[in-house]
This record gives sequence, C-alpha cells and structure tokens, in this order.
Amino acid sequence: MPDSTPAPARKRRARGHLTPDRIVEVAMGIIERDGSEALTFRRLGTELGADHTAVLRHFRNKDELMLALADRLMAEALSGITVSDDWRATLTELAQRIRLACRAHPHVALAVSGRTGRRESEFVGAEIVIGALLRAGLRGREAASCYRALVEVALSYSAMEATLLTLPPEALAGDREAWGREYLALPPDQYPNIAAVAPHLAEVDKEDQFEIALGLFLDAIELRAQRV
Repeated sequence: MPDSTPAPARKRRARGHLTPDRIVEVAMGIIERDGSEALTFRRLGTELGADHTAVLRHFRNKDELMLALADRLMAEALSGITVSDDWRATLTELAQRIRLACRAHPHVALAVSGRTGRRESEFVGAEIVIGALLRAGLRGREAASCYRALVEVALSYSAMEATLLTLPPEALAGDREAWGREYLALPPDQYPNIAAVAPHLAEVDKEDQFEIALGLFLDAIELRAQRV
C-alpha cells in the first residue's frame, strides 16, 4: 500500500532519526573496521541511510567529529568510576579505565588519543584528576603540571598498546620474542650495559608495564607533594 504521508513529513522523519550519538557510534564502527582514513561524510551518510549533508547538520567538519569521538572514548572510560578520598586509588582507577577504553577501540584511540577534546567528558575527567592531585597535597602550577603529565602518560601508553593491538599476530609475536632472542644474542663487548640485564628482559616483558609506569608516576607525585 503506498505511503500517504506527505513528502515534507517523510523528509523530516528521515532527518530526525539522525542524532550526534548515532553518528558517533557509526563513525566509531567505520574506523574500527577500516581505519580513520575511511571515515568520510559520504561513507557516514551511506551507512546511516541518509544524505551526507544531514550529517553536516550535526558536525560541521571531520575535525569536529573526531573531537566528538575523543569525547565518546573518555565518556566510556568515566562510566561508573568511583571517586574516593584515596587520591592514589582514584588516579589508578581512572588511568586503568582510559587504558581499557583504548583497548576496546584501538583504531579510534590511535586517531584521537592526542587530541584535546574540550568537551564535557574531558572536563569531568580533569575535575577528577585535579581533585585527586589537590588531595595528594599538590597546589597551583605543580598540580597543573602533574595533571597534564599524568593524562599524557596514560593516553600515550594506551595509544601505544592500541598500536600493538592493530598489528598482525605474527608481527606482535616477533616483537615479543626479540627480548629473549636478539637482545640476548648481542655481543657483550659492544653492548655491555644491555648484556648486564639482557637475561631479565624477557622475564619483565611478562609484567604489566602500564602498572609499573603508573606506580612510578604516583610515587613521584607523593615525593613532590612532600616538598610543597
């Protein structure tokens, strides 16, 4: 039976099913399947079943859309977070949540982890981190500096892990085997410092380097707070 709905009403309904959240969701799917270069407004329009100009009503350009993707990634990290009086526990939980969000969406993380999102989720995350640093005893510029450094350490490490997750399995296996193969095979007279620790490199590769790096950073915050 033919649709008796007037044409203008049909067009309004077609446009109405597009929301920023829906566009971001589909954009994330495109990037995870085919990489960030595959994300275009025409591709989005096709996958959304709409004209690409309808997407442009919500996002003026690709950069604006990428910032929205960064916001979505941070929102996922923040979902359900527990903020306690224990500053160290709060920072540890948030850093681990950022890591997990990046691991869940590695291609998206590669595309947006270096951006300053300047949106709600980033502001909420900043409020949590800075609050924890203030509770640790840092103040003013010291707190601001450690906030920037902590976020960038967490995001940088998470982006590196995301890169590894996008590698072919054989390449990743070769990288891991190098610690117990190429490093051990180096001539000690040419690389005496490496030779001094080479037997341990494969062993420590099994440790969680993210937790070690984070622990070192939090220890440094404690030491800095004692000097304030």
